[in-house]
Amino acid sequence: MRGNFSKLCHTMKFQRSVAKAHDVESISKARHDNNGADPSNHCGHSNNEPNDTYISYNSWLNEHPSALRSFEGMMNTAKGKRIVVFLDYDGTLSPIVDDPDHAFMSEPMRSAVREIARQFPTAIISGRSRDKVYDFVKLDEVFYAGSHGMDIRGPPRQLKSYDDKYQTRALDEKGNEFIIFQPAQEFFPAIKEMLTELEKKTNKIQGVLVEDNRFCISVHYRHVQAEDYGVLLERVQSVLAKYPQFHLTRGKKVMEIRPSIKWNKGHALEYLLDTLGFASSSNILPIYIGDDRTDEDAFKALQSRGLGYPIIVSSIPRDTMASYSLRDPSEVLSFLIRLARWGESSS
Repeated sequence: MRGNFSKLCHTMKFQRSVAKAHDVESISKARHDNNGADPSNHCGHSNNEPNDTYISYNSWLNEHPSALRSFEGMMNTAKGKRIVVFLDYDGTLSPIVDDPDHAFMSEPMRSAVREIARQFPTAIISGRSRDKVYDFVKLDEVFYAGSHGMDIRGPPRQLKSYDDKYQTRALDEKGNEFIIFQPAQEFFPAIKEMLTELEKKTNKIQGVLVEDNRFCISVHYRHVQAEDYGVLLERVQSVLAKYPQFHLTRGKKVMEIRPSIKWNKGHALEYLLDTLGFASSSNILPIYIGDDRTDEDAFKALQSRGLGYPIIVSSIPRDTMASYSLRDPSEVLSFLIRLARWGESSS
């Protein structure tokens, strides 16, 4: 495994030199995937837009500098502190793809995450169901939080500050103990009802994909025709109207129905820090890497603590509470490789 990781590090030196040549192209493509934008809203674009976007992005980098270029300075602050790593999945560890069921993690990325988890406590916090994320990642060294943090498989430490009815002790196939924490479990029957209704109401709209993410429902419309978007939105809202204890949020070409509880990725991050024994520690340095609007809750949690590095993955300028940025999953891979090597050399 170590030999494979060394080969990966060598390969990435070449890939970094090639990546710069694709910067303008990737920015131009990224503008077509505005965060959950209404596809029926078509605006005219000037011929200079790719160049304008490039200039705008470079200006944005002044406020959210590249975590790769800033790596040495970031790690100078990390000396003597315990690093804890949090990662989103889609758009961070895997590219955004047309079919959500094919958002596979590359073997180099899996190798890098495995090495990170050997060096630092590591968790993946995703809007996907926890089981789906595990099926993609296939690493037992990592903690998992699915459904935007409403379904957590964490360390075997039951916390009195959280309701016992939401915490369940369990064992994996190897006999290792862990805690399942599900603060939205009473909403599960209603979610199943909504899932059935949504599938029936949207099955005639071409391109719609309704995804069961256990404690939330994702309605993907990446392949929906612009003229059908209004009908889709109306039908989703008509189902949601019957369930006032739920609300609608937006992501990248996806609408999500979630329970209206005070719980998000930021709370999941804090819960995991607590169960890892870092509740009141100032000697830690959490790193959170994510690309979605829902990751902003985790960025906010780190900013409110006044410690750690929130890092956004984006190739276009965006309003964000992140301190640093990475352009795309390939840069995430480069960053994780450098971080793993730094951790190994510092141990």
